[in-house]
Amino acid sequence: MNGRRRPRADDVDVRVTGGMVHGVTERGMIVWRGLPYAAPPVGPLRFSPPTEVVPWEGLRDALEFGAIAPQAVSNPLLRPPSQAVASSEDCLTVNVHTPVSGMRTSALPVMVFIHGGGYGSGSSRDFSGRGEGFVRTGRVVYVSFNYRLGPLGYLDFSGYSTPERSLAANLGLRDQVALLEWVRHNIAAFGGDTDNVTVFGESAGGNAVTTLMATPSARGLFARAIAQSAPPDAVYPRQLTSRWAEEYVDILREIEGRRERVGRSASAGGDMGDSTSTPHHLLVNASTSDLVAASVALQVRTPDAYPGAFCLAPVVDGDVLPERPMRAFRDGRAHRVPLIIGTTDREGSIFRGRVDILPRTPSRIAALFARAPVAARRAMHEAYPGLPARRPAADFGGDYGFWFPCTRVADFHSRFAPVWSYRFDVAPRLLELTGLDATHGVEMFALFDRTDLPMARLMTSLGGLEMYTAAGERMRGEWLRFAEHGSPAEAWPRYRERTRETLVIDATDRIEADPRRDRRRAWNRFIPALAG
Repeated sequence: MNGRRRPRADDVDVRVTGGMVHGVTERGMIVWRGLPYAAPPVGPLRFSPPTEVVPWEGLRDALEFGAIAPQAVSNPLLRPPSQAVASSEDCLTVNVHTPVSGMRTSALPVMVFIHGGGYGSGSSRDFSGRGEGFVRTGRVVYVSFNYRLGPLGYLDFSGYSTPERSLAANLGLRDQVALLEWVRHNIAAFGGDTDNVTVFGESAGGNAVTTLMATPSARGLFARAIAQSAPPDAVYPRQLTSRWAEEYVDILREIEGRRERVGRSASAGGDMGDSTSTPHHLLVNASTSDLVAASVALQVRTPDAYPGAFCLAPVVDGDVLPERPMRAFRDGRAHRVPLIIGTTDREGSIFRGRVDILPRTPSRIAALFARAPVAARRAMHEAYPGLPARRPAADFGGDYGFWFPCTRVADFHSRFAPVWSYRFDVAPRLLELTGLDATHGVEMFALFDRTDLPMARLMTSLGGLEMYTAAGERMRGEWLRFAEHGSPAEAWPRYRERTRETLVIDATDRIEADPRRDRRRAWNRFIPALAG
């Protein structure tokens, strides 16, 4: 039964937008899963902004997670590959986890988690979407949700709109705003405080957090924010995203053409579609699997064709997102809410092979150097001795994508609102031996108190479990205090641009002033646009 008991008479029925839902008690929590927060974005609503929930009659069971957004493969770090999970374009669902005591006490702070996965994979049913380690403290209501991914959520096909049917951009971002609006309207029924909502996320979820902070329609929908290992500058202008859309359509046309030829050879004269049809027709009529396959092909080619860029990302569309978030942070137009932001010690070391999206190969590094001011290149080589050898290249790429832009967000936002900065340095022994060290995503199992999962057991198999678990517990305590009070413990000083004091989470936590100052100064000269 996976810890689930049969529903009892004292389980909680709640009215939400759309109708009544039935929750169930599990392991010290009351949970409601798979609740729609928008209409299914299918059929004529494919590539359309989220619309209002379709109401239902009677009492709806909310015991199972909803279908995950269409994606190529599940992330083995988050979910065992043997665990079959249904995917569907009908994926806009939310889960609410409340302490058993939460329905009988005053309103609790709300934590809304945005899952990562490069905007191409992941879901709210992954372990981070369950949030047991947070909920069982009795201190918060925990919310997780699915949003559109890949070509259905993070490619910009607006240039292929027709008078009859518009294709909107930033659909995944629009879904996130719609979810936060659902929370605003419904969370009180689950024991949550409408006015005390913290959004937090890791990796792409961290990018979602920093992007939401610059999204006008999200203003007032959350009171605090936590961005873990965010690539905050992975937001691109329409000139570039329209080019990716063109390349995507060419790939999709090739896939559809191959399918058409195979179909015709299998059954002469069969109507398998027209590979010469318009981009609009291709996009709105292609199968979900072909849309995803074309997206994967585009993702594979993008890091070499556009070094330093990632094609699945928000777009500055002049509508939902009027400007690049980094500029909004710099000029004080981002929502002035308290922020925790940070990275791991060596973000880039995990990005190898199929997931090598960072500028860490010699050719990609050379392309970035060619764009940088000549006077800045020597300092960068001094900051990363041996570049482009493997280890310094991994650190160069990770710092480019994650660490340096996070320091810029901290610098800029600290001029207008409270900021706290951290770095997670804890690496179990196996990660040290393999040269990964405290890499991208390493904190997640510890933070969410899921060191029982196979990947976490593997990481700690050669030692370090106690240290790793304790670091996650301290980190979780800080996140909870921040959600409750808007600031972490007093021992963690507020970040100020003058001193850049940062909490380094390690075997023994410490505060460092302006960590890796030489690297930061080199990047300021190397990418002057981010220097402010």
